[in-house]
Amino acid sequence: MDLKLSDKTALIFGGSRGLGRAIAAELAAEGAKVVIVARDGARVERVAAELGVLGLAGDVSKPGASRALVLQAAELLGRGPDILVTNTGGPAPGNFEAISDDAWRTGFDNLWMSFVESVGAALPAMKEKGFGRILAVTSVAAREPQPGLVVSNGLRAGLLGLVNAISRDVAASGVTVNALLPGYTNTDRMKEVGVTSESMGSKIPAGRIGEPHEFAALAAFLASERASYITGQAIAVDGGLLQSI
Repeated sequence: MDLKLSDKTALIFGGSRGLGRAIAAELAAEGAKVVIVARDGARVERVAAELGVLGLAGDVSKPGASRALVLQAAELLGRGPDILVTNTGGPAPGNFEAISDDAWRTGFDNLWMSFVESVGAALPAMKEKGFGRILAVTSVAAREPQPGLVVSNGLRAGLLGLVNAISRDVAASGVTVNALLPGYTNTDRMKEVGVTSESMGSKIPAGRIGEPHEFAALAAFLASERASYITGQAIAVDGGLLQSI
């Protein structure tokens, strides 16, 4: 299927590994001009060369960084990104009484304000062009709270409300805003914590954990013209893990 992305530009946060890298590879394969962002400048440079995309080093958890990265990406791309993918690492784990005020603020800056800043910076150009795709990569924890992840559970759930609210404001301008909720997926992070199909498969209706390219396929579709009537949604890619309707 030709998703007709060859004339589109994209900015992907967390694009040097895992789900972000898979999305970058998928969009680049569809012909989009892509910029990836990650903290590790050397890794960004290496992965960008491997994928045939552009790269920027930056830490979106720092106040103002996300807004600045959108502007820097626009300079590299020659115009503001048509597609914005926000994708950050998870905040510190722990139950409520174990989380400090500083940990809450850090999680808020990383998960919430990075989205607010980058969307605010990217939206004017999208609305002017009459086309924009904003994809927030979050987690199934946004819909079903996970044990020991109180910061993630709280902030990610709120982010779904924000995604829906923004989508209503901009839908008539040709801009869609959707959230993607990955379940257990075969990334380096999952390997680091010992999550495999052998350890988790029995808990997932599909019988296995997902592959990054399966998640990226949905992102690419939602970034295309074909998905122009899909907005304000939170779509899980989890092999049937979520039990909620």
